[in-house]
Amino acid sequence: MVYTLVCTLYTLDDPACIQKVKNKLIEASRIYSQDKETLSWLVMQDVKDPRMFKVVERYQEEGSQKYHLANPYQKTFDPWVMPFLAKPIEVLRHEELDTSKDVEVE
Repeated sequence: MVYTLVCTLYTLDDPACIQKVKNKLIEASRIYSQDKETLSWLVMQDVKDPRMFKVVERYQEEGSQKYHLANPYQKTFDPWVMPFLAKPIEVLRHEELDTSKDVEVE
């Protein structure tokens, strides 16, 4: 079962902060996408509110997140990004539904 995290980052109302966070997320995606058992580490910016970013982290299973957390980059990411955020990072945890088989809808 694919284990997915959806994280929301909301920056300070400053174009320089927005650009810094955007660049940091791009860098993080390029690094974290290489972690063992990471299926994808996607970053997005809201089309109406440039201060809002979403990160979708997809892992083979919940335990796969240990490789992400063990990545040395992880120790530097939060301390770097937090001063540029207007509020704490929101993290939602999900298990993706298995869509590989037909289902009957009544």
